[in-house]
Amino acid sequence: MIAMQAASDAKIEPLYSSGDIQRRIDELARDIAASSLKEPLIVAILKGSFIFAADLIRALHREGLAPEIDFLYLASYGEGIVSQGAVKILHDIASPIEGRDVVIVDDILDSGRTLAFAKALLTKRGAARVFSCVLIAKQVPRAVPVEADFYGFRCPPVYVVGYGTDLANHYRELPFIGKLVKP
Repeated sequence: MIAMQAASDAKIEPLYSSGDIQRRIDELARDIAASSLKEPLIVAILKGSFIFAADLIRALHREGLAPEIDFLYLASYGEGIVSQGAVKILHDIASPIEGRDVVIVDDILDSGRTLAFAKALLTKRGAARVFSCVLIAKQVPRAVPVEADFYGFRCPPVYVVGYGTDLANHYRELPFIGKLVKP
């Protein structure tokens, strides 16, 4: 109930418009395509990356790539707005990854726990190379020393929602990314 109350009282100030996001995704697709991926596999981290991943995959297609796509559902936040520290696999990928180039796609990099966990997991399973692509790289100290290979925007240390990012599963549908402002 607390999360619902917080969501209904929130004010959101836009940071990145839908046009800004689409332009940046096209640039990311060109950068990723230039990496000469071998048997590419896109692994989208659920739930937050689903909108970003869909648009990125279409942009990669326009760049001449035809990657396989799979999903890894990880959780570290629960219902709150602060990472709980432990990352749990809620749904694993089904695609074989041994010897392939993998691009992890996530909505946001902040504590680094989720991205570091996913990179270590897929590397341990035999991926040839593991790249990471995040839409938002939040400018905060990381709990785990990890950075994204590709990122859409560097974001100030504010809580953001929209375009897949959420507050307790609210605001994912927004076509822009906005800063959550308390009422």
